[in-house]
Amino acid sequence: MNGRKVVLFANTDWYLYNFRLSLAQKLRQDGYEVVLLSPPGEFGPKLQALGFSWHAMPMNRRSLNPLRELGVLAWLVRFLQREKPDLVHGFTIKSAVYGSLASKLAGVPARINAVAGMGYVFTSRDLKARVLRPIVRQLMRSALNGRRNALILQNPDDVAVFKRARIVDDRSIRLIKGSGVNCSRFSARQETDEETRAPLRVVLAARLLWDKGIAEYVEAARALRSENRSVKFLLAGSPDDGNPASVSRELVEGWVNDGLLTWLGHVSDMPKLLSEVDVVVLPSYREGLPKTLIEAAACALPLITTDAPGCREVVSCSGEDGLLIPVRDSAALADAIRRLDDDRKLCRRLGLAAREKALSEFDESIVISKTLRVYSELLDPVPQEVVIAGQRERQI
Repeated sequence: MNGRKVVLFANTDWYLYNFRLSLAQKLRQDGYEVVLLSPPGEFGPKLQALGFSWHAMPMNRRSLNPLRELGVLAWLVRFLQREKPDLVHGFTIKSAVYGSLASKLAGVPARINAVAGMGYVFTSRDLKARVLRPIVRQLMRSALNGRRNALILQNPDDVAVFKRARIVDDRSIRLIKGSGVNCSRFSARQETDEETRAPLRVVLAARLLWDKGIAEYVEAARALRSENRSVKFLLAGSPDDGNPASVSRELVEGWVNDGLLTWLGHVSDMPKLLSEVDVVVLPSYREGLPKTLIEAAACALPLITTDAPGCREVVSCSGEDGLLIPVRDSAALADAIRRLDDDRKLCRRLGLAAREKALSEFDESIVISKTLRVYSELLDPVPQEVVIAGQRERQI
């Protein structure tokens, strides 16, 4: 038995369940004692039903009240002092910062901070986001540095941002592309002549946030409807009330009433949804590394996404495994959908190339293996004198 205890800490229980459950299961299989921590939600009990120790914490994602936030930090310090973990692994910026600060104060030996995308503060043009940006940067500098500390980023663009801003010591940065997808759950369906003649079914599956490109998607639907094309636009996902960039339910219902799209709400069975569509789009402004695109690629579906950080890691600029369009460009999005509607053979060719890439680069077994190597680096560090001796030996 391993006997070590790790805390996986995220700003929603939904994130832990949908993005880190496989990591938690692998850690448990390898003998770690796994503690899951997040604000309360409907997925916490589901994690407990799977046998995990999940705890709800009093964190409000939208809170900017300094006294309230200090109270959250104090609660987290007390929690970690009681649990005495060997390592805390925080996901998303707020959880990474709070988890790392609290870990230092509680005397936790090792810390991993995983930042999947730069989030609202760094992607939004809102005044509030611009005001918060330098404050958050300084908090990150204070929290994310130190011995036995690693920062996991999901794409080279984010690595470059952190290095330019000198937020952390470059030596602590690890690049691991995404949270991984169990590609065996997704399969390519057989193409039929009937499908190639049917109306093209396009889906955008994401949290309903403006920075996912929701406005551009709606404008593309409006443009193609004006041409009397029979393309079917689907939208899968729910508003995220904890995020300032959330799209309101009333607005989405208005688009549905206008006949622009079909809203599916939250979809838990992604393999089923992806088996029923022809194209997946994500006109996002910035991502860590989008899981939806990888799941779609594993189904051999053609992808349309933006030439933005994270997205261009899944779809290359060569155009061999999908179509890249400029950010915030609804006309380019409409053109890309129109192109695939007119050329179903191109759809198939792009989809098969995307699946090959997903299997070779983004399967969760690859991502989890790389993540566990970071755990080993921090929990079983090589003594400095051994490192120096090894360097001398290589020089000789």
